[in-house]
Amino acid sequence: MPYPASELILNPDGSIYHLKLLPEEVADTVIVVGDPDRVGMISQFFDRIEIKKQHREFVTHTGSIGKKRLTVVSSGIGSDNVEIVMTELDAVRNIDLKRREPLPSLNPLKIIRIGTSGSLQYDIPVGSVVASSSGVGLDGLLDFYDTDESRWYPEFCQELKDVLQLRLQPYAVDGSQTLLDGFTTRLIPNVFAGITLTCPGFYAPQGRSLRLAPKILNSIDTLNQFNWNGNRITNFEMETAAYYLFGKMLGHEMLSLSAIVANRVSNEFAPAPEQVVQKLIRDTLDWLI
Repeated sequence: MPYPASELILNPDGSIYHLKLLPEEVADTVIVVGDPDRVGMISQFFDRIEIKKQHREFVTHTGSIGKKRLTVVSSGIGSDNVEIVMTELDAVRNIDLKRREPLPSLNPLKIIRIGTSGSLQYDIPVGSVVASSSGVGLDGLLDFYDTDESRWYPEFCQELKDVLQLRLQPYAVDGSQTLLDGFTTRLIPNVFAGITLTCPGFYAPQGRSLRLAPKILNSIDTLNQFNWNGNRITNFEMETAAYYLFGKMLGHEMLSLSAIVANRVSNEFAPAPEQVVQKLIRDTLDWLI
C-alpha cells in the first residue's frame, strides 16, 4: 500500500519535505555536518557543484572532485534533526517518491559525519580526531522505534545508567567497521578510535553549569573514569549515536569523525577551532577520493 501524503510528505516539485531533495540529487557518498556554514567549507574543494539547496538549517551541496561524486548535508544541532536527515536521505534512496512505495532492493549510502566534540580523556588532546567505533545515546530516540535495544551492549548501557543515575535507558550502536578501518589505517596523526557519548543538550547534559545546576554532579570525572571491560568513553557531542542508530536500522554505512576542540578534563579549548575542523575536512576528502 502506498505511503499516505501525511506520512511521506513531499513538496510540490516532488522532493522530500525538509531536505527538498530528489533522488538524483543525492550521491552514493554523503558527508553530514551540523553547522550549515560547514557545507560551503567542504564544497569549496569540489571541482564542480551541481546542486545547492537550503530549507531552514538543512543545506545541501552535491558535486564532484574528479570522478568522485559527493553530497554534503547540514543537520543543525542535535539528534532530533539527525532523525529527519537520516529518514529523508533514506527515503529519497529507497522509496519511489512518485509511486510512494518502497523500492524492491536496498540502495545503501556511505555516510560520514564531520563534527566537533569534547574529549573526556587527558591523552586525547585538543586538535586531535576521534573516529567513533560506537555511539552511546542518551537522547531517547530508540524508545519511539520498533527495535530491541537489548541486542546492543545491554550490560554496558545498564552500567552507564547506574553510574550516572539516569532515569532514561542509554543505547549503544556500532558504526561501520569497514569505514572505521579505512579511515584509521591512513596513519593520519592524532586519530583515536573510541566510544562517543551523544548527549541531548550542550549545557547540563555535558556537565556545564551557568544559572541552572545540573542534576548529575561531577559528571565529567565520572565519565572520565568509566570503564566497562577495558572500554572507556573517549568523547561526547550531540549527534553520533543517532546517526549510528539510523544507519544500523536502515542499512547504511556510517562513520562519525569528531574534531576535538575541547578537553573537558584539562579544561582546555582550541584557540582556533575552525582550523581543527578544516584539517579534518581535508583529511576526510583525501581519504574519500
